[in-house]
Amino acid sequence: QVQLVESGGGLVQPGGSLRLSCAASGSIFTINAMGWYRQAPGKQRELVATIMSGGRTNYADSVKGRFTISRDNAKNTVYLQMNSLKPEDTAVYYCNVHQWVSDTDYWGQGTQVTVSS
Repeated sequence: QVQLVESGGGLVQPGGSLRLSCAASGSIFTINAMGWYRQAPGKQRELVATIMSGGRTNYADSVKGRFTISRDNAKNTVYLQMNSLKPEDTAVYYCNVHQWVSDTDYWGQGTQVTVSS
């Protein structure tokens, strides 16, 4: 089992910045993908960004150039630096770890990000 603990959400004005963190513990295998997804009210959960254990990243078009995903493999922690935030970024953000060896997804409890003036 893998446990994920997220932190860093909150209320920010448009144009502001936030940094999300997600620490993974438990049965973590070295080769995995870590990422962030979000779900706005009345909408489906969508991918925000992912990062492979080797560092390769992938971003949703809506956040390219504004968000940066990174990870510390020694700490099993993934980060999401969010800059130039917009009201449409408002959502619950979920951390995800995909273990390739077992083809299993693990999810955090979610952290609220609200962008409003």
